[in-house]
Amino acid sequence: MNNLLNFLINSQTNFINLIRFAIFIVMIWIGGLKAYQYEADGIVPFVTNSPFMSFFYENADKTALNEEGKVVKEYVLHKNPEGKIVDKNIEWHKLNNTYIFSYGLGSVIVIIGFLTFSGIWFPKIGLWGGLLTFGMSIVTLTFLISTPEVFVPNLGGDSPTPHYGFPYLSGAGRLVLKDIIMMAAGLIIASDCAKKIKTTGKNV
Repeated sequence: MNNLLNFLINSQTNFINLIRFAIFIVMIWIGGLKAYQYEADGIVPFVTNSPFMSFFYENADKTALNEEGKVVKEYVLHKNPEGKIVDKNIEWHKLNNTYIFSYGLGSVIVIIGFLTFSGIWFPKIGLWGGLLTFGMSIVTLTFLISTPEVFVPNLGGDSPTPHYGFPYLSGAGRLVLKDIIMMAAGLIIASDCAKKIKTTGKNV
């Protein structure tokens, strides 16, 4: 047991660097996927319903009637299932600035990943990477409040849906909730970089 404890204590720096690497992988992978149509389409419900980001879209405030005659936000009628291409939906998303925004967002996410990973060698750069990771995670977590799709809907069926609405997270909601871990990791990275900066006596 003592050997294990000593190993964990002596490896703390390596573990923090592992966090940096983990954030780097997530940011590069997810940010890179923002260049592809299916991923760009997938973030539309989050962005459209966000009070902080909806202004990036042309059609965020537009509504329409669905097949049941109910008024819904227009994007609901133009969702592309992952792995399926529907030309009319693609055209709608082009007019909505869906893809242009996704390219920009993806670039920002990739940059944050590089900044965070660079903190292994350059604490001043890593500090900003950690803080930006924290900030991005805070924005992402607001989707739990603003996006209807993060909770299981009541779609009916052969019997009443027993679990829907809060606190029953959908797949999208479970994905968003994981950003709590990214938020904490960003602060750990920023704290470690700040410690290194103070130790070397250099100002940011």
